[in-house]
Amino acid sequence: MLQAEPEHPSALVELAALALAGGYVSAARTAYTQALAGDPGNAIARIGLANLLRDAGAFDAARQHYEAALAAAPAKAHQGLACLHEAMGNDAQADFHRRLGFTGNAVTARPYRGQGPGTPVLLLVSARNGNIPVRGWIDDRHFAVTAIYTEFHNPSDPLPPHALVVNAIGDAERCGQALAAAEAIADRSFAPIINPPARVRATSRAANAERLGALPGVVTPKTQLWPRALLRDAENLEFPLLLRSPGFHTGQHFTRIEQRDALAAAIAAMPGDELLAIEYLDARGPDGMARKYRVMLIDGVAYPLHLAISGDWKVHYFSAAMAENLGFREEEQDFLTNMPAALGAQAMAALDAINHALGLDYAGIDFALDPSGRLLLFEANATMAMVAPDSDPIWDYRRPAIDRVLNARTAMLKRRIGA
Repeated sequence: MLQAEPEHPSALVELAALALAGGYVSAARTAYTQALAGDPGNAIARIGLANLLRDAGAFDAARQHYEAALAAAPAKAHQGLACLHEAMGNDAQADFHRRLGFTGNAVTARPYRGQGPGTPVLLLVSARNGNIPVRGWIDDRHFAVTAIYTEFHNPSDPLPPHALVVNAIGDAERCGQALAAAEAIADRSFAPIINPPARVRATSRAANAERLGALPGVVTPKTQLWPRALLRDAENLEFPLLLRSPGFHTGQHFTRIEQRDALAAAIAAMPGDELLAIEYLDARGPDGMARKYRVMLIDGVAYPLHLAISGDWKVHYFSAAMAENLGFREEEQDFLTNMPAALGAQAMAALDAINHALGLDYAGIDFALDPSGRLLLFEANATMAMVAPDSDPIWDYRRPAIDRVLNARTAMLKRRIGA
């Protein structure tokens, strides 16, 4: 269609949706932008572009597009604005738009692009920003997905037909209400379920620090959730101290405080009525660089995903020094190709114990090793994202490990429905 009419707005919107389903975010953004150039009133394109801008942190541009779409697509625009304000830490405004966007719109059939009837899947999601990213996982050419935003679902309404339930709500701190509602929905279903909500509810940072820290070979940081009004004068704090707002990820609203005299200013800069005070665990190796391993847990099996090495205490792969340092990439390759040898027997046993304690079908663990080989646990929950590297050949060594995890997710879905 685009060969015949290159600026056809509807075709560009569909192309953007297909690109996004395949993980081609930049192509989707380009297609949405071109659709709007030819049809500025296209609310679907405008909201689609706003979602991508929001995910990229371009909050002002995203807000403008959402507000421009309010008249034509009020529910979707309000939903987008709710997610936007939540990402910005504006809780009251997020709640306002969430009620307008999701009330009466709790059940949504997602596009199905297969031939013939698809396997019906019930996807439990939260109206907040705390869901497992399932894009590229639940293939819309094979699965006909109906999503339920659990906080706004009427419990007296019948459940849509389904052969499998996937609980995509992953953040126990942000989505407590949604997980409670999801648990009630799951109890009404007789279908197999991936990631039972009750097990996800037990994965808050404070709860994990207590229960997983009791496992052999596992070191967890002292973690306490404080009302912000009481934290400033708390007496049992040790510095350096990590401070974070619950429910945020990728380093957002997460800081290290060296001395108590900096505590008040750090608290004032954080959103939320409650804040997490977390003991700092030193993840630096003999070379002074901090390391963070990520292992995915899929259907009871541990798969290495990546190793990030950074000079900063706050380690993320996207900001680590991997691209600049061949030695770091070689160390990561050793981890990906032979995890038991890279971690040692004690850490492998600790991983197995954490896997068993979590009891989740899909989760991830972020950790480091101390000098004695014990596992320093940073995070263990269902919210872990898997981001594929770009096309640069220097990342070719990472691709087999990522493919193994992706294939394991697909195989898990097929096993659960008996395919």
